[in-house]
Parts: sequence; C-alpha cells; structure tokens
Amino acid sequence: MYQTIQKIDQSLAWAEQVLVIALTAGIAGIMMTQVVMRYFFSAPIFWAEEISVQLLVFVTLFGLSLLVQRVQLVTIDFLPRALPDRARHALLAVLGGVMLVLLVFIAKLGWEWVNRADVRLELGATTQLPRWYNFSALPLAFGIMAFHQFAAILRDLRALPGVAK
Repeated sequence: MYQTIQKIDQSLAWAEQVLVIALTAGIAGIMMTQVVMRYFFSAPIFWAEEISVQLLVFVTLFGLSLLVQRVQLVTIDFLPRALPDRARHALLAVLGGVMLVLLVFIAKLGWEWVNRADVRLELGATTQLPRWYNFSALPLAFGIMAFHQFAAILRDLRALPGVAK
C-alpha cells in the first residue's frame, strides 16, 4: 500500500510539473503574441490579459502543490534538525498532520465556494466564460496538496527508527 501511494504521489507530481510548464509556455506565448499584435498591427487581443491572469493563478496553485510534494516550502527547521532521528520524524509527522488538516479544510471551503449558485453564474469580463471553471483550480490544487502531504506523513512515519519497512 505504501509503495502504491508513493507511486501515485510521484505520478501526480510529474503531471503537475508538465501542466505548470505547459501553462507557463502558454502565458509566454499569449503575451508575446499580444505584444506583436498590439504594437505592430494595432490590433490587440482583447482577451489576452484575462486568460494570462487565469493561467498565472493555475501556475501558482499547482506550483505550490509541487513545492509541498518536494518538501521545498519555506520552513523554520532549527528544532527538527536539533532532534534525534526518532523525535525529528515524529515531530515532522505531527506537523504534517496539522498541515494536512489545514489543506483539507481549505479544499473543502473552496469546493463549497465554487458550488455556490452566485459563483456558478459569474462570467469572465472579456471571454464570457463561466468563472467557476477557473475557480475550481483552488479546491483541486489544495486536494492534490493534501494528497502530497499525506504521502509525506507516511514517509516520515516509515522513517521512524524501529518501524517495520
């Protein structure tokens, strides 16, 4: 079971990395095209800024999820580093549990928000696309972050000395 969860965690991280790279390339492509169209042809793309901002939000959320998976978030880690292995991994598992509860809570709130009727009716200013499509990135990204955190907790618990591997 442990290996399966870690494999899923790695696969999700790979998919997120591909998504973040593709979305970043999309932002760059849209904005370069916008510059050429506006300044060389005096015909700006009316939806470029709105779509680019939405893609930037996606990149930010899924990039944050990748940081959770790679354990690269900014931390104050002088206490865990000062502890022996058993205490360090136990502390990291407890702190990871707190983070997991927070991530699940935010994902739940995001899901409830996206499903509200007034949010479902909101349309983009220039594209007239439903905004809930974009807003749904929040609970999705936080749900994936929660899975990454769960996998990290399992890694910390498995690293405890004396625990059967």
